[in-house]
Amino acid sequence: MTSELAIFDLDTASVQTVLHTAHLIEAPNWTPDGRALVINGNGRLHRVDLADPGVGLADPPMVEIDTGFAGDCNNDHGISPDGRTLVISDSTEAGASRIYTLPIEGGTPKLVTESAPSYWHGWSPDGRRLAYVGKRGDTFEVYTCPVAGGAEFRVTRGFDHCDGPDYTPDGQWIWFNGDKNGEVDLWRVRPDGSGLEKMTSDERVNWFPHPSPDGRHILYLAYKAGVKGHPRGEDVELRLMPADGGAPKVLLSLFGGQGTINVPCWAPDGRRFAFVRFGR
Repeated sequence: MTSELAIFDLDTASVQTVLHTAHLIEAPNWTPDGRALVINGNGRLHRVDLADPGVGLADPPMVEIDTGFAGDCNNDHGISPDGRTLVISDSTEAGASRIYTLPIEGGTPKLVTESAPSYWHGWSPDGRRLAYVGKRGDTFEVYTCPVAGGAEFRVTRGFDHCDGPDYTPDGQWIWFNGDKNGEVDLWRVRPDGSGLEKMTSDERVNWFPHPSPDGRHILYLAYKAGVKGHPRGEDVELRLMPADGGAPKVLLSLFGGQGTINVPCWAPDGRRFAFVRFGR
């Protein structure tokens, strides 16, 4: 399966291809300075410099980021609001995913979550807390904890499965996808666990909501009805909906799924976002 890293422009509804590769790459993050994308592939993270003259050509440089002992990084990674720190989800030490932080330029990972499995998805806008999903019983629920580690706070209860928690830019809400009674919809909840609201209700299987930097929109991935989990290699849609709810707009149909937009992928200007699609 080939991979294509691309950028969607909201103003022109156009797609710019950044790179093609014969390797599996996933889950682009946009650096806060707007200069690069961070992706994962083969258990490591890589930086793709958007100012590099090779960008737009076949297989431009992907510069591996030193993650030390962490050689099993999955597609749940991101960048702190100040651009100084990476957060990764890695299974090397525990045999199941735990969350670590390290300097943006690379270095030795520092453990954040003792419990496994834990998969990172969101960073609070004030830089103090991380949002993630963890399985502490029979189901995955949304949790938060301090960036430096410590006691985790359980945000959601009663779901069959939760994934993809991401903060709004004002820090007032955490969006996530939640499975209840066989339906996967988008939800939002206050960080203290109050005010739970169901934000979609349609036949689609909706995953990975990402609030835009201006707080106006939610970008998300929509699978066809009946899809179980969040597999790769599916015909999916990237959709945009108002942040307060309402009818979504289909931006793009593509062959993707797992790895397309698992983590925050908006450009700092809020007019573009990065994604990955796959060859058949």
